[in-house]
Amino acid sequence: MTQSTDIRRVHGRRLRLLDLYCKQGGAAKGYADAGFDVTGVDKDPQPRYPFRFVQADAIAFVLEHGAAFDFVHASPPCQHDTDCQRLHGNDHPDLIAPTRTALESTGRPWVLENVGGAVPKLRRPVMLCGPMFGVQSYRHRFFETGGGFTLPQPAHPVHTVPQAKMGRPVPPGYYGQFVGNFSGVPLARRVIGVEWMNRDGIRECIPPAYARYIGNAALPLLAPGLGVAA
Repeated sequence: MTQSTDIRRVHGRRLRLLDLYCKQGGAAKGYADAGFDVTGVDKDPQPRYPFRFVQADAIAFVLEHGAAFDFVHASPPCQHDTDCQRLHGNDHPDLIAPTRTALESTGRPWVLENVGGAVPKLRRPVMLCGPMFGVQSYRHRFFETGGGFTLPQPAHPVHTVPQAKMGRPVPPGYYGQFVGNFSGVPLARRVIGVEWMNRDGIRECIPPAYARYIGNAALPLLAPGLGVAA
């Protein structure tokens, strides 16, 4: 597995990462581990966010400020495309297309992330899964890329470990789903790698390992002179 160097610098500064719809910062932690200087944006207060935070509308913010960053990550709310929300008859906005348009306007490399239900709306997404990175949870997330950045698709390990039922305690030898009103927050924190989060943050977050992989993959484009240490 590749690891980041101690710090990433371009012309004497760290590469700047804009984290849109940031919630409690799962993606942010991974990008920071890859060496980025992270700024998160969300319409709601996020007191648990572990990096610089701006409370603002994500689309408005990236339209005004996105070009000032080296790389942009966006995770628009996934509820519109989740089975659970549809079953309960809940209505949520679909922000994928307007977010993509805003990302394209920046002229910067970007990633647009969402859940499996959104795949028909994503353009050639790459799928990331926990066991690709040693994370003991099958948390499939899909990543569309743009602005000149492409993401290699890692090999997908066969799912040989059984998965606990949604919302149920995780038996020994099983992987947890950690979605909805799940039990076992301390276990989820350890498995996903988000020790600062509460249940609300965990059930929506991207495991930091995914974003670290994306950040390291972006470095040859953003800073060709910086290698990635094995």
